[in-house]
Amino acid sequence: MVTHLKTYMPIVILLAVCSLLTIAFTKGEDKRYERTYYEDGTLASEGWKRYNVKTDYWIFYHPNGKISMKGYYAYGKKEQYWYYYDEHRVRSKEGRYHNDQQEGWWLYYDKKGRVAHKCQLSQGLKNGYCLKYEDAQMISAEQYNKGNKIREWQSFDAFTDTNSLSDLK
Repeated sequence: MVTHLKTYMPIVILLAVCSLLTIAFTKGEDKRYERTYYEDGTLASEGWKRYNVKTDYWIFYHPNGKISMKGYYAYGKKEQYWYYYDEHRVRSKEGRYHNDQQEGWWLYYDKKGRVAHKCQLSQGLKNGYCLKYEDAQMISAEQYNKGNKIREWQSFDAFTDTNSLSDLK
């Protein structure tokens, strides 16, 4: 029995120390749910903060109480997928952030909530294709490199004459 105790005692002590450290760090984490308000008392935003920095899911509101945007933060920077809305709750744009910068395909909507155009972005700049739509049909396209327009097509047919639709991935 004494030999077993000698064998397992260091493991028991290590587990006890790890448990105490976990409890100490968890209590000191300072994660809280925060709400901010406009001067008239209407909710302006709500979400989580850790060490006084925005983290996790946040929702922002227009002064009329409708959602203006919602998405995730990591260490105070926008991350993952975000949605934006106008004052009437019609989606105005959506897309992915990485390290607080727009990345990948972003969709932009008209006042009726239909896709008006979509653009490929990298580090917040147009980088790839931007496609414009009318009545769900592509009417023109532009190609960008690090924010600079390098090419333009005035119709879907002109675009497909020189590009493959696989270029749009």
